[in-house]
Amino acid sequence: MVEESARQSSATLLDTRTAAWMAAWLGLAAMAIFALGRWLDADLWLADMFYDRALGGFPWRESWLTVTFSHQIAKGALTLFALALIGAALFDAAWPQPLLDAPLARLRLRVLAWSALLVPASISLIKQGSDAHCPWDLARYGGSAPYVRLFEALPEGVLPGHCFPGGHASSALWLVALAVLWLPGRPRTAWRAGGAGLGCGLLLGWMQQMRGAHFLSHTLWSAWIACALVLSIVVLLQARAARLAPSGETPLPAPAGTRSRAP
Repeated sequence: MVEESARQSSATLLDTRTAAWMAAWLGLAAMAIFALGRWLDADLWLADMFYDRALGGFPWRESWLTVTFSHQIAKGALTLFALALIGAALFDAAWPQPLLDAPLARLRLRVLAWSALLVPASISLIKQGSDAHCPWDLARYGGSAPYVRLFEALPEGVLPGHCFPGGHASSALWLVALAVLWLPGRPRTAWRAGGAGLGCGLLLGWMQQMRGAHFLSHTLWSAWIACALVLSIVVLLQARAARLAPSGETPLPAPAGTRSRAP
């Protein structure tokens, strides 16, 4: 019984209890971020800090750090990394690679690839339907739009700003999925890796706040969406791998349309 339980545990990245615990924390985080944007003025306080009223603009808006490094160098490198993972997963789906027959190797690659695709794409789609304006669009910071808190209706006649959540940060926020490379055997290292990936996205989001391109709440919601999506991808893909596993055997990740292979 103990050996069988250990085998089943080693065949998944997250057990049901851990996944439920993480989902509960995400629920609490959502309530905290909602409260911050709805009832506190942290967004305005930070935007005011970066806005120079004497210059009538955000000094960091066109700086080398926030434009050339953040938008060209960092985003370019992250995009290439994402495309490489997606390409590797597609190649393995078409021509299964023996190196990925090791337990959980194929599942880890697919989690990374789907995260690299869905996190930026989902945030981009949400932005297209949002009303929120960027700080630099607001009358308070030299623009023309009124300030409206998140999830409140715009005044009549005001066009939507399509600035929520933070899109640029999403080019790095999917890196939280790097945690799966150390799951389930090294959970502490996995937490550190996931935290580092999340930190990269938050750093890019912070640079956008420096430019006046986003509020703090925009970046925090992007981080929340990324974490929720990655958790969902892990749970769904490992459940799919378990369904595809032959009856009576330890569920191992397998390419679509094929059987699981013994390690």
